Amino acid sequence: MGKLTATSAKALTAPGRYSDGDGLELLIGRTGAKSWVVRVQKDGKRRDIGAGSFKKVSLAEARVKAVKIRSQIEAGIDPVAERRKARGIPSFREAAALVHAEQKKGWKNGKHTDQWINTLTAYAFPAFGDVSVAGIDAAAVRDVLAAIWLTKPETARRLRQRIRTVIDWSVGKGYREASLAWPVIDKALPKQRAKVKPHPSLPYSELLGFLFKLREKETMGRLALEALILTACRSAEVRGALWPEIDLEAKLWRIPAGRMKGGVDHTIPLCDASVAHFERMKAHKRENNDLVFPGTSKGKSLSDMTLTKLIRDMHAADLKAGGPGFMDPVQNKIATAHGFRSTFADWINEQTSFPREIREAALAHVNQNKVEAAYSRTAYLDKRRPMMEAWAAYCGGSTGGNVVQLVNKSA
Repeated sequence: MGKLTATSAKALTAPGRYSDGDGLELLIGRTGAKSWVVRVQKDGKRRDIGAGSFKKVSLAEARVKAVKIRSQIEAGIDPVAERRKARGIPSFREAAALVHAEQKKGWKNGKHTDQWINTLTAYAFPAFGDVSVAGIDAAAVRDVLAAIWLTKPETARRLRQRIRTVIDWSVGKGYREASLAWPVIDKALPKQRAKVKPHPSLPYSELLGFLFKLREKETMGRLALEALILTACRSAEVRGALWPEIDLEAKLWRIPAGRMKGGVDHTIPLCDASVAHFERMKAHKRENNDLVFPGTSKGKSLSDMTLTKLIRDMHAADLKAGGPGFMDPVQNKIATAHGFRSTFADWINEQTSFPREIREAALAHVNQNKVEAAYSRTAYLDKRRPMMEAWAAYCGGSTGGNVVQLVNKSA
């Protein structure tokens, strides 16, 4: 006779594991979701095998499933593998190949296309490549990531994102009931060195959705953020932009060394969308104030917190509307204004064939190689123009049209 009853099982709500006996347990997660698992042991190895959702499988049915699972284990049969065969669920290796085939159609960078699957082949497949994609658990993924988390941090973060893509695809295809507990996996990994701390950024695949929301209203903060995205500039460079720096006829924005992080003059070739955006800003020019994006205080520029709060508010509003919000999927943090430079760089790397030095020039990164820096004194303006036009086209360009009256707030 089992320890649980249908009534007592229904009444349980506290997260934890509740045993019915003979290995059958009711698992309640932190969110309150309930599911049946059967804990079995064979050849000194213990494992949990899912027996269905509490909503769909009754206690009596779970007991029958538990008996079958234990019988299969004793007979040397893997219940999960048998279930996979019956349902046609692919292995992680097979699922990854399908995801790769679907996604590479939209990639222009052949090197990235190869790297995407090669990373999984090198690190994930040896550990659980032949395991049903429905049977991959957080512990297995954590162990794979932990092996290179400190020695190859960048590769580990990319591996994490690619594993997640396969897992989420499997949920979408109905091969899994849910994704993995990524926050739990992150907390279970060792802390990486402090220097590996990129700004949270939005994946470029989600940028168009963000821009659509950004352009729904018009405030000075939103206008500044759109200019930041179109030009791939730093927040301070955009917030401190001055009209004398901008030559719309020549389609150039010359930022003096004193306003640049690297202390070197930086010239930005303005694409058509950026020119239209700055033309639009003329209607908001204030008397005796050369700031392109003036703040609410007279003579003062927008604060960095203005853009930060804007993105946080947009994130909260999107969540409230049932959307996913605007998160960095690797860091599990809300995207930042500076992070859009990473969004730009990732798009250039993965979707175009523009050379690294052209991208670095656009981002105004200082060349740390002193020999290279001594011989490379060009700003690549002519080569950067088509790159920025391509980026603007991806972003959907400027909203154009008539100037809308600014909302009476800065964000």
